[in-house]
Amino acid sequence: MKIIIIIAFLGVLQGCGGFQAKRVGAKESDEKALTITNKWLSADTEQVVKELSQKIEKHRGFRKYLRSVGKTPAVFISDVKNLTSESGFPINDINDEFLNSISESGDFLLVDRAARDTLIKEIQFQNDGAVDPSTAKMIGKQTGADLLIFGNVFMRERKRDGKTIKQYSINLRMTDIERGVEVLRVRTKVSKYSEE
Repeated sequence: MKIIIIIAFLGVLQGCGGFQAKRVGAKESDEKALTITNKWLSADTEQVVKELSQKIEKHRGFRKYLRSVGKTPAVFISDVKNLTSESGFPINDINDEFLNSISESGDFLLVDRAARDTLIKEIQFQNDGAVDPSTAKMIGKQTGADLLIFGNVFMRERKRDGKTIKQYSINLRMTDIERGVEVLRVRTKVSKYSEE
């Protein structure tokens, strides 16, 4: 019985001899993970938002629009919507990362959709007599948005050569609210692969 256990133990040790572990940094780890999974990763979100932001920065029509208005436009960011078949797709991460990127660009005044209801409640409270009228803020003084940004994420899944391929398409559009004219449209794509 002891001989069987020793042989089994030696077999396990010998089987482990072919495995080599290597410690890698976060960037290399993300790059490796991006190539071997069809799951959406946080690095995908960061890369997509970076690419979209660069396209917005270089968009000639948008640059022309900025010159024509002669001011920093106020922008209202509607949610980028998940139109994939994946209910767990991290669309909130994309929306948050994009909002941060737009804020950092310095090209816009942000009209905060999420805070708007809270702001209105605070202004109503201040004007209900509980706050010194000389310090109360007035309804009707908020900045109206000049531009509306909205978008979608689509995903098409295919099988080829023993692999599942998911191709994501992330689209953004920016529209001048007053004129109803599209100022820009940008898109980036991400392909994810996995063995079947």
